[in-house]
Amino acid sequence: MTYSTQVNRLFSIVFGEKIQKHFESIILVLAGLGFLIHLLLIVLKTNNIGFLSEVNSTLLNDPITAIYTPFSLILIYEVYLLVFYLPRSFTSCVSKQFEIISLIVIRKIFKDIPQMDLQGDWYLSQHNLELMVDLLGFLLLFLLIYLFNVGKNRLPKKVVKDPKLLNFISSKKVVSLVLLFLLMITSTYSLVTWLMNVFADGYVSNVDGVFFNQFFTLLILTDVIILLISFRYTEEYSKLIRNTGFIIATILIRLSFSADGFLNIILILTGVGFALLILQIFNAMENPKLDSTA
Repeated sequence: MTYSTQVNRLFSIVFGEKIQKHFESIILVLAGLGFLIHLLLIVLKTNNIGFLSEVNSTLLNDPITAIYTPFSLILIYEVYLLVFYLPRSFTSCVSKQFEIISLIVIRKIFKDIPQMDLQGDWYLSQHNLELMVDLLGFLLLFLLIYLFNVGKNRLPKKVVKDPKLLNFISSKKVVSLVLLFLLMITSTYSLVTWLMNVFADGYVSNVDGVFFNQFFTLLILTDVIILLISFRYTEEYSKLIRNTGFIIATILIRLSFSADGFLNIILILTGVGFALLILQIFNAMENPKLDSTA
């Protein structure tokens, strides 16, 4: 049995259709249970029952914030799909990455809406202004992702038969499997550390960046590794620049988790917008006939 065959066999086991369906079903059940449990915790906190009365968290102040939990679980499934798409193409992986960051943004909006200040000069409230910017930013982000997917669909579909490219895909599958293993370890460590801090300090901080901060760091390293591997199989200038540009977009998104206020959504939009421009230029170079007939 060859190396490629072994890799493809292991990949098909981990990311097989049946496994995906089972995992999706489990996530949907957990999302529903998580929503109900979060609502219960809010009721206990509101009535000062148990240790929750001493926990200081905006996630336990309003029933609307209970939506945060199912969104978090759905994001886990989206991360799994991103790792699955990684061997297909750089562009498909980046597209799924943008969908993940959009879900993170909308999850944050659900958390921030109950904290709106509706008294007096509400339009001067810093929190209200940031929420409005996030809402507008999400709409623009949604549009940019749509345009990116339109550009992605313009890429030529090729049947891979070249042994070198098949080996390249096998190498990317190995990277995906290693990344999945590291993400399982990272997610467990992040969750345990976060829960320990909550119980120790009674204060929940930076909940939006739990796990995903480390996730995008690993994703950047993964993209760089795949880019380095690609040098062995292709010397096309346009593809190398395109993939490098996508890595820059991922770095900008990663930096958004360390930013506060308006800078958070600005970095995200800058990253996605930069990737969109890179893809448009790449399509113009690779498919000039399509542009001339458009």
